[in-house]
Amino acid sequence: MKPNTTQAMQNLIEQIKAALPFGVPEHEICAGVCVGCPKKLMEYISSEVEYWECKLENDEKPSLLDLSDLARVGSKVHRSMVKNKLV
Repeated sequence: MKPNTTQAMQNLIEQIKAALPFGVPEHEICAGVCVGCPKKLMEYISSEVEYWECKLENDEKPSLLDLSDLARVGSKVHRSMVKNKLV
């Protein structure tokens, strides 16, 4: 059975948290060569994840477009983290 959009968003948030270096200190993120300012990208994706966690706690249902947008942003941030050798 396919998950509803709420479950899918929760799964996506878990995947993003597992794939990106949320626990890495700022001085390690900003060390070395920067391709696309990883610090700002991590701040952005962190705010997006927190926003959706808050909305889910308030029983708001995300749309398929919301899921697609967060997945796209997460993918782009992950690609940048790979280029910066942080993942």
